[in-house]
Amino acid sequence: MFASLFRKEYFTKEQQEEILAAIRQAENATSGEVRLFIASKCRTATALQSAVAVFHKLKMEQTAQRNAVVLYIAMESKKLAIYGDEGIHKIVGQDYWNNTIEELSNHFKNGNMTQGIVAAINDIGNKLQKHFPHLEGDKNELPDEIIFGK
Repeated sequence: MFASLFRKEYFTKEQQEEILAAIRQAENATSGEVRLFIASKCRTATALQSAVAVFHKLKMEQTAQRNAVVLYIAMESKKLAIYGDEGIHKIVGQDYWNNTIEELSNHFKNGNMTQGIVAAINDIGNKLQKHFPHLEGDKNELPDEIIFGK
């Protein structure tokens, strides 16, 4: 399901670095984790089903406070989803994820893909920081990387 070299041409090296910097910044003051998964096509009925599958394949449910979030983007299918584990989801609720997807979609429609992703990651990071602040002894539980899949 995952291929680290697959379709990196969706983003320049500079854009990838900008997105990675946003992930690191988002996680800096929280125990939460944020990951970005880029697929070419959505291979399930809905993007959310794919996001959930990716979430579990990456073992993101294994964070101590159940506060990991995956942002799933199927580039060619033009589908987006965000899936947050139970710890963060029960606090922010489905409306928050839906609004974030809507804002991200608007950025994409206006040709601002990287800016949209960075804005979404920053906003998710702010929510995580508010509800799951970084505590002494917290560690980065998941790699900070963009995952490119099929």
